[in-house]
Amino acid sequence: IDSLARERYQEFCISTYENDEELTNLKVIFDGANGAAYKVGPRVLNHLGAQVLSIGCSPNGRNINENCGSTHPELLQQTVRAINADVGIALDGDGDRVVMVDEHGSLLSGDELLYILAIDYKKHKRLKDPVVGTVLSNMGLELALKNHGINFMRSKVGDRNILELLNQTGGNLGGESSGHMICMNYAETGDGLITAIQVLEVMKRTKKTLSELMLGYKKLPQVNENIDLNQDFDIDSSEKIKEAVHKIESQLSKNGRVILRSSGTEPLVRIMIEDEDQEQLNTLIVQLKAEVNAIIN
Repeated sequence: IDSLARERYQEFCISTYENDEELTNLKVIFDGANGAAYKVGPRVLNHLGAQVLSIGCSPNGRNINENCGSTHPELLQQTVRAINADVGIALDGDGDRVVMVDEHGSLLSGDELLYILAIDYKKHKRLKDPVVGTVLSNMGLELALKNHGINFMRSKVGDRNILELLNQTGGNLGGESSGHMICMNYAETGDGLITAIQVLEVMKRTKKTLSELMLGYKKLPQVNENIDLNQDFDIDSSEKIKEAVHKIESQLSKNGRVILRSSGTEPLVRIMIEDEDQEQLNTLIVQLKAEVNAIIN
């Protein structure tokens, strides 16, 4: 039964590649994170005609995501550069996340992949507005999509929240910076392999490299910090927290943002500040972290 299910899934993944020309002569490094897609990924890409070199495809039951996959893409970046590959693909352990690496070894997060797919969808009249990201999606993505006349909306963090907003608005494309992507034309859940196939199809059809497809996108500098939360503290209703955040916001440009939220999984407060000036961000994050720490602890 397992092999039958795997074959059906492989066939489905292959069917999402709709370009007449196969991926012939495309040199792809595939990192399976020693996880769920370690067999399926290389088979599907080989079937589509790519030249595939696999890493992170030797699971032993304990090494899932260990120094490999989308959470640790350094080896993939080094490998792409070392053998002059055209592109690298890294899934996470359960295969629902993907990040990619361009021909220079530069990492493309979910934001960049969402940009590439949104531009292509619009060009071929497949896009249903809006494109959906989250509160953590880089402002550079929002600005770049706006330049192409594409509406962008933000949901709370989590791919289920993205799906909910897509269903509410009738959109068909969304994703998180972490690489959870939802292509509603194919599935209502994140699937890293299907997302990667869509990006490879754009590369093949346009005859462009990933770095060329990224022209027009400028990522805004972003800094992130976590603060341990030693007690129950409702940061959303705290006036002191709001004042501290407002003080930082007043020092940012019109495109600058502060996101301060409780972690959904750990006793942490997560802080993110985004703006054009990296040096100022480094100063402001230290300032805000100290103030918030004094308030909550």
